[in-house]
Amino acid sequence: MIRLKVKEVATAKGFGQGKLMRRADIDVKTLQRIYRNPYAEISTFTLDKLALALNVDVRELIESVPDDPQEQAVLQPEE
Repeated sequence: MIRLKVKEVATAKGFGQGKLMRRADIDVKTLQRIYRNPYAEISTFTLDKLALALNVDVRELIESVPDDPQEQAVLQPEE
């Protein structure tokens, strides 16, 4: 499963939703959906626009996570 890290990267770079939406030239509803659901399906076109706006490689905006919750628990042990 792919998880989007757009919100984390944007926050680290000092971007609010409004600034990112304008700079990436994407719809407000699209960005809100991505912020609310990091597992949302988005087009590669939108992903590329976000990466360009944030001045990062597209690979920094996604990560692969296990589909199986038990696998995820093994990868992220409790503290």
